[in-house]
Amino acid sequence: MADKYCMYLRKSRKDDDIKSESIEETLARHEKALWELAERNGLTVECVHREVVSGETIEARPVMQQLLKEVEQGMWRGVLVMEVERLARGDTSDQGRVAKAFKYSETLIITPNKIYDPTNEFDEEYFEFGLFMSRRELKTITRRLQEGRKRSALEGKYPGNKPPYGYKRVKIHGQKGYTLEEEPEEADVVRMIFEWYTAGEKQPDGTTKRLGVSLIVRRLNELKIRPSKGDVWTVPSIRDILINPAYAGKIRWYWRRTNKKLVDGKITVQRPRSDDYILVNGLHKGIISEETFNKAQEFMKQNPARPISERNVVKNPLAGLVVCGVCKRKMVRRPYGNDYPDTLMCPVTSCDNVSSHLHLVEEKILEGLKDWLAGYKLIWNIDDKPKKATNSALDMAHKSLIKLEKNIETIRTQQSNLDDLLEQGVYDIDKYKQRSQILDERIKQAEKDYKDLQDKLAKEEQREEARKVIIPKVEKLIETYHALPTPQAKNDLLKEVLEKVVYTKKKGGRWHTSPDDFELVLYPRLPDSNP
Repeated sequence: MADKYCMYLRKSRKDDDIKSESIEETLARHEKALWELAERNGLTVECVHREVVSGETIEARPVMQQLLKEVEQGMWRGVLVMEVERLARGDTSDQGRVAKAFKYSETLIITPNKIYDPTNEFDEEYFEFGLFMSRRELKTITRRLQEGRKRSALEGKYPGNKPPYGYKRVKIHGQKGYTLEEEPEEADVVRMIFEWYTAGEKQPDGTTKRLGVSLIVRRLNELKIRPSKGDVWTVPSIRDILINPAYAGKIRWYWRRTNKKLVDGKITVQRPRSDDYILVNGLHKGIISEETFNKAQEFMKQNPARPISERNVVKNPLAGLVVCGVCKRKMVRRPYGNDYPDTLMCPVTSCDNVSSHLHLVEEKILEGLKDWLAGYKLIWNIDDKPKKATNSALDMAHKSLIKLEKNIETIRTQQSNLDDLLEQGVYDIDKYKQRSQILDERIKQAEKDYKDLQDKLAKEEQREEARKVIIPKVEKLIETYHALPTPQAKNDLLKEVLEKVVYTKKKGGRWHTSPDDFELVLYPRLPDSNP
């Protein structure tokens, strides 16, 4: 293993005590301290990993995921970090993954207070105990924060980190907590939205016409009014404004609590709406009157949003799969009835991506999968003949790896014996240097052969993964798709083989373009590093 090191920088909740410091300033301060640590110990640092996003789990921290891959591959002799708790404060599975990665790759963990060698029994116990205590500390801090936010909400303060559109979050003078204050321009937009929805928009003839949510979205986008997030308004963003009691001077908390569930071995996070929540008068002033807000709720009840969970039936076989190539949002099915085919369209009214017939997009996806499958087989040199249960190439590669490991260990033992011979006076300096140089070259070549064989083995395992899992799934999809009984069944099977499909159509008009004149980019579900 080469004597190369890397750094991992991540802001912790402990750093929140320095309120005036940004994440970048905190990481810069930590980086300076670790560079000084590396210089004192004569360590060669070749890479600095900076985690700027907060996340309780490894899954939510992409830089940590990259670091773990590098550690597992044995890229680093050690990792410099401010404290071991920065590596994992998630659940026991996350902590176990970190501990195993460092232990089996024999990677050191170097902190300003201690150097941990995971192969040392006492260091391993100390390391695991540190992770355990950090997990307990995290739970305590999280519980205290949640209780503090609940108390703030009951006192009428605003407990959230991001204010609703139309407000800014301001510190309450002379006490803890925050409240809301109007942003004049945005507040005028909020008043206009509620006025259009409850009273209506004035027409040229002097009458008023009440606008629905979709028309409000279209009108705001036509006026080039930008929302606080994103470039354009959408139906969900307007609905969220119309049902948010903060605009009537209220504080709502625990309305959408975070629920975690284990699905197919992965933790999924959901935030369903709840009927059991806190609703109190806020310290802030409402942008609209309570009467106007209540009137808006009455209209909302007459035309509520209907999520799939309420309808219980998926009618779009491409639901959640096709992404707009212009604005990157998920495309939706638009039914017409009267024997006119359903279309696939972008839900954003201001997006200029042209819709197409749903069945044409389906057929193009199947054609694309057929073409991709043929090319994928060609890349991996896979034919349709059945393979023997035992893959001789994989067996030989594994056996060769074991031999190389033993060879490397033997050379290292020889190197250690050489040092003993020098100390005993059997070898003089010149002979020692000569023998040492030969052993260095042999061990470098052996390590290179080991790495090359590892890469070859990984590629062969990917070939087997493709042969056993990916290719049969795609073949099954192509063979059975049209025979599947429901759009839900088709959707489930498509999602097994595709991560997403990007759809783009620039020209519209019945007489100016072909109905299937659109572009699809397919993203099959593949193992890491596949071609």
